[in-house]
Amino acid sequence: MHSLKILFIITFFFGTFNNCYASQNDYFNKILIEDFKLISKSSSKTIEPVIDRLLSTKSPKIEQFLKLWKNKKLYFIKKNNVITIIKQKSSKGYELIKFTNNENLGLFSKKEIRNIKPNSGVRSKISNALVGFEILNEDRLIREKSLENLSRKFQPEYLVLLETALAKEKDKILKQRMKELLIFGTIKFSKNKKNRISAISSLKDNMAIEARGILSNLLQTKIYVSSQKPEMLNLARIIIPDVTVKNTDGSSNKPFIYFGKKPELSREQAIKLLIQSNLLKNYISSEKRDDLLKQNINKGKIESILVSSLNTDQARNNAYSLLADLGKVPPIIEELEINKLLEKSYFYAIYNEPDYDIIKISKKILNDIIYKVDIYKYLDLFLDGLSLSSIYFLAAIGLAITFGVMRVINMAHGEFIMIGAYTGYVVQLFIPNHTLSLLIAFPLAFMVTFLAGVAMERLVIRHLYKNPLDTLLATFGISIAFQQIAKNIFGTQAMPLTSPDWLEGAFIINDLLSISLIRIAIFTLGIIFLILILLIMNKTRLGLETKAVTQNPMMASSMGINPDRINMLTFGFGSGIAGIAGVAIGLFSKVTSEIGSDYIVQSFMTVVVGGVGNIWGTLAGATLIGMLQKFIEWFNPSNTLAAQTYMIIFIIVFIQFRPKGIISLKGRASED
Repeated sequence: MHSLKILFIITFFFGTFNNCYASQNDYFNKILIEDFKLISKSSSKTIEPVIDRLLSTKSPKIEQFLKLWKNKKLYFIKKNNVITIIKQKSSKGYELIKFTNNENLGLFSKKEIRNIKPNSGVRSKISNALVGFEILNEDRLIREKSLENLSRKFQPEYLVLLETALAKEKDKILKQRMKELLIFGTIKFSKNKKNRISAISSLKDNMAIEARGILSNLLQTKIYVSSQKPEMLNLARIIIPDVTVKNTDGSSNKPFIYFGKKPELSREQAIKLLIQSNLLKNYISSEKRDDLLKQNINKGKIESILVSSLNTDQARNNAYSLLADLGKVPPIIEELEINKLLEKSYFYAIYNEPDYDIIKISKKILNDIIYKVDIYKYLDLFLDGLSLSSIYFLAAIGLAITFGVMRVINMAHGEFIMIGAYTGYVVQLFIPNHTLSLLIAFPLAFMVTFLAGVAMERLVIRHLYKNPLDTLLATFGISIAFQQIAKNIFGTQAMPLTSPDWLEGAFIINDLLSISLIRIAIFTLGIIFLILILLIMNKTRLGLETKAVTQNPMMASSMGINPDRINMLTFGFGSGIAGIAGVAIGLFSKVTSEIGSDYIVQSFMTVVVGGVGNIWGTLAGATLIGMLQKFIEWFNPSNTLAAQTYMIIFIIVFIQFRPKGIISLKGRASED
């Protein structure tokens, strides 16, 4: 008995559903027949009622019909107006199926059928209707794409549609996007003043380009001219036209009342506005003058004047004046007369938005947003400068140690950076895990460059301490040799040093401010190295002995400290730090044999400006140079070479006033 009851309920449900489905389809088919003429020969003016009627049927075939209609894939049979779809095209003809019930209608020739081709206006209306289906689709990607399309071509009718979709949307990201579009649409199309003001006010913390664009559109203006002073509320500003007149001798003539004021309108634009407003009548432009002169040419002459002599503007004016005196052409309005009219007339700009309250709130909100945008721009510039300063600090800190203790101008310091970068690259060849490879690359790069630095100090540097110029030349030669060795081993092609996945992307604060995770990592690494170096220099035996040698090598030697040993370890330690810097720099820059050359100049400038041999001075120098470079690039972003040139000039001037750097150090490193 129970089973029979269940069977009865299921039968009743499907019977009801089928009847409803059949009823919807019948109504849909009825509209296709009744409105066939409007569908087959539609226009943007007549199509909306047809679409509304089709949508009212709630038939499941509506969406498919609209898509086929929009894409020009619907046909009809001429003899009975049955709407069809092409199933297959062959040499014998077109195999058609009836759209409403998928009935196979057989083969038809090209002459027996006609394609339904809606124009661009009709397709636009159909697209608007399809948005309703797409924005409520179960597929998230379709809904997302629908919102993207909707944002590009927002229509007033989308407001109600968005409200409906917003109430049903569960995805947080899409829901937020719908809210934004609803606000933008309300501002642009709503007829309710309170709703518009509320929507504008809600943008006070929105610094996105879209939001600024919406507000800017509200504050767009159009220029007018009148003989009376304008008094309307939506007046934007009074405009001063350029009334400068070029005299026949080439000099300029400008009325006194405009002295010191910059005109917004050219003379030509102002005259055009006067003509359009019917304030300047019978104006003869140079083009019209020349046309009238051509009309009066007779046998190569205009009256008694040869056409060949009319090769200057003044000559054409004289010929035209002759015709005007004879009454054959209208007289030219004198320039001074035009000037008087320009001076008497009021040129002004009014907002396209007629409501003053809307204008007022839009200006306030937009000004507040622009102020915040400027703050974030400066903050972004500061973070860029800080990031670059971190890189310069890492690149220069090793040089600061060697140069400060040993007074050795090591031109090969950049090549130790290169060796460190290539070490990181080689490690990644054998260890594909990028996180693990970095953990191994950093200490390995330090060891490799430490040993290279020790070898260089033992074999070359220690023999040239008393000859700074020889040291410079020798290290320069070593740098060239290192570059060539790198080219022979790795080639000239740039090699990638891939960062781990967790360092990819950026830390996004808002639409205007973000900083890459690589830069954050380098900044953090710079802080770590600063702390470690300070601990080593202040808390370890090596650091204290290094300080002693730096301050007074002879006194340190008398106390049992071996300056040669300290020089060797210090040079190796500084070179090792350069190797670690090379790995860090290689994460955001391609590894090449010239990678060190890109930082050697900045490293020396950092050390010299900061104060030779002083860790805090190196930090101060790196900060100054990094910030300065980014600040100069901000004014001339397309020319980084010019930015570096200006920076070098500044450094030269700076050293003239403070030769010992920002933070000077007493001892051997500060000797003149």
